[in-house]
Amino acid sequence: MYVSYNCTIVEEMNSSERKREPEDTTPVNNGAVDVSRSLREVQPAHYLFKIESFSILLETNIEEFESDDFEAGGYKWKLRFYPNGNKKRNVNGHISLYLVISDTKTLPHGWEVNIQFKLFVFDHIRDKYLTVQDGDGSIRRFHGMKTEWGFDQLLSLDTFKDASNGYFLDDSCVFGAEVFVIKYAGRGECLSMIKQPNGNIYTWKVHNFAAVSNESLYSEEFITGERKWKLMVYPKGNANEKGKSLSLFLRVADCATLPLNWKLYAQYKLRIKDQVNSKHLEKQASHWFTASMIDWGYSSFMLLSDLNDKSRGFIVDNTLIVEVEISVMSVIKNFT
Repeated sequence: MYVSYNCTIVEEMNSSERKREPEDTTPVNNGAVDVSRSLREVQPAHYLFKIESFSILLETNIEEFESDDFEAGGYKWKLRFYPNGNKKRNVNGHISLYLVISDTKTLPHGWEVNIQFKLFVFDHIRDKYLTVQDGDGSIRRFHGMKTEWGFDQLLSLDTFKDASNGYFLDDSCVFGAEVFVIKYAGRGECLSMIKQPNGNIYTWKVHNFAAVSNESLYSEEFITGERKWKLMVYPKGNANEKGKSLSLFLRVADCATLPLNWKLYAQYKLRIKDQVNSKHLEKQASHWFTASMIDWGYSSFMLLSDLNDKSRGFIVDNTLIVEVEISVMSVIKNFT
């Protein structure tokens, strides 16, 4: 008669990048208070550990057993299994199972590895895996003084040996592990909001305005907050406002030089200046500019009847004065 085990290394899945949490110094979990248990159909991503003739293993004096090494997240791991409970921690009547980081001698001085992990027990009846993990989703920190995390009371032996629960089939059982290493990828982004950025007011004089025949006009490029902009005017309106209103927009001019998926926020005022009474017409706007939305403003900025009313002072000596004042602007910088 013999006891045998089979180990299967499953293809590693990519781990998600998460913000690193503060150091976790809590002891290995003891009991079910902070443990989450659920069933799922998908097998563990990284490792399967099958034990045959489990009842014989329980009858032996083997208190502790370690699996072969397996790799996940660029590190080597193994499972440490206590079929009758971890007597070092006064555990009785339960199976204890832990994840252990292996081959630590090859790691650099002062190493630490932060992970989230799950341990599994296969339910042969339901063809599903009992999934055991920290109930609060804790990130566990492995280091030179802490090379093991897991569950003192993974399952009670009574529950485990109850045939109706499906953990035994022909006196064999299957355990598993998933390990998701949380690594800083060396990339990040810094967002800051700048009030009154340099060059935040730009004035554009459109001469010989009455003779303009183009559907749209563009100002020269101007720089505000290290970004290049343009003003865009439709003298006779655009879209549904054609023939009714003057349309006015602020446009990002250097979008072709910006990185993929760029975004740029601006809070600003668009203004047509009253050159006689100083009763300027202005409207506020705010917008996240992106590659798919490089301009923003008003199709119905002002009625053409108001624009052409000489008493309003918007056109003097056949000149229209357009202005933009950017009060807040985002600056996004990538860092490594």
